[in-house]
Amino acid sequence: QVQLVESGGGLVQPGGSLRLSCAASGSIITIFAMGWYRQAPGKQRELVATRPSGGSTTYSDSVKGRFTISRDNTKKTVYLQMNSLKPEDTAVYYCNADLRGGGTWLRNDYWGQGTQVTVSS
Repeated sequence: QVQLVESGGGLVQPGGSLRLSCAASGSIITIFAMGWYRQAPGKQRELVATRPSGGSTTYSDSVKGRFTISRDNTKKTVYLQMNSLKPEDTAVYYCNADLRGGGTWLRNDYWGQGTQVTVSS
């Protein structure tokens, strides 16, 4: 099986920073991409940033210039550095991995359990 374990969420004041981490473990053959999504109350889950193994990084327009995604491939870990946080960034942040593994040769999306980020004074 495959597990994605997130950490780093919490409460921060507007203008502050947080760093999220997500480590993938288990039966993994190939990771094609890792990224972050978020879901605010009453809204659909949306892409925040994604970093393919062999392609260019994608950011949502709402976080460009404020958030930075990075990966440590040796640790199978993806990070999200969030700066200049705004109240509208408040959401549950989910880690996503597009990978082949999980005991099969199939390629699937896997999700973390989510970590709450609250931006409030």
